[in-house]
Amino acid sequence: MSEKSNIYTISELANEFGVTSRALRLYEESALLAPKREGTKRIYAERDRVRLRLILRGKRLGWSLAEIRESFDLYDSSMGEEAQLIYLLEKLDARRDILETQKQDVELALADLEHIADDARTVLSNIYASKNKLKAG
Repeated sequence: MSEKSNIYTISELANEFGVTSRALRLYEESALLAPKREGTKRIYAERDRVRLRLILRGKRLGWSLAEIRESFDLYDSSMGEEAQLIYLLEKLDARRDILETQKQDVELALADLEHIADDARTVLSNIYASKNKLKAG
């Protein structure tokens, strides 16, 4: 953090959150962050830092930047926190459903892989047994 409290440079935020400066500029272009400017230098406030944390959380959940922006817009609207929380719960439920379906698909794929591998091992074992009988006989 810079000398002024709650003021951050692009490098400071990028380092703190493990993102690139390019990512921060993309979030600015997407109207998710709104740093002030001092010439060509971007100055981020605590609000931008909090929003960056929320952006990265949303991305981990699989949300698009448009969905994250919609959440921010709801919070900034006169509907405020209640609308944002309702939206959040709807999005979380939808994402949970998608992840549960993907989890089931992965579990089925793993079971199929094990079944195919077991079949291949059995065939290979039979091949080896046949070869050993020919050598012995």
